Amino acid sequence: MSEQDPSQRHKKGMATRRSVLGDAHVDRAVAMTTDFDEPFQRLITEAAWGTVWSRPEWDKRQRSIVTIALLAGLGHYEELAMHTRAAMNTGASRDDIREALLHVAIYAGVPAANRAFATVKRVFAEIDAEEAKQR
Repeated sequence: MSEQDPSQRHKKGMATRRSVLGDAHVDRAVAMTTDFDEPFQRLITEAAWGTVWSRPEWDKRQRSIVTIALLAGLGHYEELAMHTRAAMNTGASRDDIREALLHVAIYAGVPAANRAFATVKRVFAEIDAEEAKQR
């Protein structure tokens, strides 16, 4: 992958970020950005979304599954909830997420997986309730 200039990497990152997290989430994050955290927002947009998430070697579904496992293993449950919702946009299934959390239990510990399962079940219940309202 060739080096992109920062403005191109930011544009690509923002497009990828929107496709994974959804416009509403990204719009909220952008609206809440201040002069203080703008450099951080630019960093994650360019590095995480414009470089890593935009690489062609893995698709977004694969990246979602790995991200969920890493966040669960590290105990970052708020981010896990966000990426569980995002997984619905990447083609990752509930079965994929369950399998990732089973790996977490073995490789990062049962307590981390236990809390992750509880977090993901809560998110799934919220998604199901939102979908039921739309019917």
